[in-house]
Amino acid sequence: MIPVHDVNPLRRTPWVTYALIVTNVVVFLRMPAAAHSLIGQTTLGQLCQLQAFIERWGAVPVELLHDQAPALVPTGQGVVTQQGAGCLLGTPGYQKSPPLSVLTSMFLHNSWSHLLGNMLFLAIFGNNIEDRLGRIRFLLFYLACGYTAAYGYALTSSNSAVPLIGASGAIAGVLGAYLVIYPRARVWGLIPVLFFLPLRVPAWLMLGMWFLLQALYATGYGTAQAGSVAYAAHVIGFVLGALLGFTMRGRAAVH
Repeated sequence: MIPVHDVNPLRRTPWVTYALIVTNVVVFLRMPAAAHSLIGQTTLGQLCQLQAFIERWGAVPVELLHDQAPALVPTGQGVVTQQGAGCLLGTPGYQKSPPLSVLTSMFLHNSWSHLLGNMLFLAIFGNNIEDRLGRIRFLLFYLACGYTAAYGYALTSSNSAVPLIGASGAIAGVLGAYLVIYPRARVWGLIPVLFFLPLRVPAWLMLGMWFLLQALYATGYGTAQAGSVAYAAHVIGFVLGALLGFTMRGRAAVH
């Protein structure tokens, strides 16, 4: 089910949520080849530049756990040989901070669908959590969920050298908190069955099903892309958000 709108009024403008969305979009448009990916006009050089960019600013599990720099990284240059096309590797010309890479990775996305899907969930559910926590506490909550999701995922993939990117772990924390704080809030969604069928359901049903699917996918069942999508990070972020949501539920909303 694709969420479209929740019936949960706000008391104030969610400026932090809006700022996070704008920042994610701006960063994506500044990434090599990202702006061209929608029309499919990316060149080998652009793809290699994108790979080098993600390697530098993404969160790599083996780096997070062992604080070690890679010996070879993509240089951003493509090469074509008789064996095929690829990207050149070389020694990194920069120093990378693994903890800081978690922060930068939360604002990177590898496609328009990845970006727009994350921003849709953040726009619909993030505003109410910000309204509940207040702007500063919401930002700290968002970052805490993102960091926990990244390091938690690293523990499950300790030998992986594949960069982790995307806001999904932090946004999953927002969904977990929303489920706990506003379980009966009504959410309009679209069900893609032959055509898009609009339906209004309680938040506990939509978000609960979302979490169950992520947990299922994290085990490798039900999807052929389990190796390329960090479903475990979604699960970890959601669980932390839900746990923190229990501590917020009994408190009065911050003005």
